[in-house]
Amino acid sequence: MDELTTLYRPVGKTELALIQAGGWTAFPPRLAHQPIFYPVLNEAYAREIAEKWNTKDEQSGYEGFVTKFFVRTDFVRQFPSKQVGDKQHSELWIPAQCLEEMNQNIVGKIEVIAEFRGTLAATEPKS
Repeated sequence: MDELTTLYRPVGKTELALIQAGGWTAFPPRLAHQPIFYPVLNEAYAREIAEKWNTKDEQSGYEGFVTKFFVRTDFVRQFPSKQVGDKQHSELWIPAQCLEEMNQNIVGKIEVIAEFRGTLAATEPKS
């Protein structure tokens, strides 16, 4: 049986809709100005980003969601962990061209484990 690594990804409303449209099994391709996919290594850091950043960001729809997913450890090992702030601020830097391969190494479904809404989310017109 494959060894699995648990990863987290804070996302906004638009990215979450794309994950849902894909059947909760893959992350959408990166945009041209996004050369790296950054899953984080612990839930606390993912919650911090979703609550403190996504809820203040128009592009995120002023909503933040924490996703949790499992990836085969053999795949993840090729990407070094980067500490980008405090001790808990650890993430993987996966080049955009490797995202499809990462998606193929996800085991099970991507799940939403936390939701945060900013004050502007309530005033945004529903589409």
